[in-house]
Amino acid sequence: MTTIPTSQLLSSQNNSSAQDRLLPVFGAEGLAKLSDACVMVIGLGGVGSSCVEALARGGIGHLILVDRDVVEPSNINRQALAFHSTIGMAKTDAMRRMVADINPDCVIETHHLFVTRDNLAELFAPYLGKLDYVIDAIDTISQKLELARFAQELEREGRSFPLVAAAGAAHKVRPELLKFADISKTHTCPLCKDLRKLCRKREVKKLEVLFSTELPLKRVQGTETGERGALGTASFMPPIMGQMIAGRVICRIADIKGGPDAGIGGAGAGK
Repeated sequence: MTTIPTSQLLSSQNNSSAQDRLLPVFGAEGLAKLSDACVMVIGLGGVGSSCVEALARGGIGHLILVDRDVVEPSNINRQALAFHSTIGMAKTDAMRRMVADINPDCVIETHHLFVTRDNLAELFAPYLGKLDYVIDAIDTISQKLELARFAQELEREGRSFPLVAAAGAAHKVRPELLKFADISKTHTCPLCKDLRKLCRKREVKKLEVLFSTELPLKRVQGTETGERGALGTASFMPPIMGQMIAGRVICRIADIKGGPDAGIGGAGAGK
């Protein structure tokens, strides 16, 4: 069997470019918008890493990646950046390497930190006015609340950004029950229940969330791992959530009328 060198494949005129399959869907104008877009993803776990992968493959030209964790063996079942070869790497470094391999033209910035109320202003300062979207793929409810409050404060000053958040995927196995809604209209999801209460208490008026209407499965008896607080997660649920959020963001940025907002009066994004 003859093996064709990778360099030859990449340089061959017969080899389709990475954007050939995107062009019929988004058109030249849509691809230009995606290439010019700047998206921040906070949290590079099961949802966030798959979301970033889809954004990179979808032609987003500038990605800002935020996470403090390193890749652990327990991540391999669901996280796009988790391989035996990346165990011990900072997730931001593993994700940067992956994105660069997918889309070498993408501008990638990374921040190895844990988002808190105290560092949000410093994190966002260089990007205000440039962000087309911010994606909250954070696990911690308190961080989600602080990010939503921060976005609301900036909106009052006329400096805000579109924000979409992921709710919980633990102990769920039915992706067809995922849906987008404002946090005030969510139900069933335990994480959303707690976040709704905090949003009301802290007067957060709106937050778009992807959540599941599925009742969480009960933990199978005798399967405790000894890891305190560890939740079970199916391999496919977090990646599907990440892909759905990426699809919503990409279609809004490219202003695709038949995208995820079809029939529900969604708003486009812009700088």
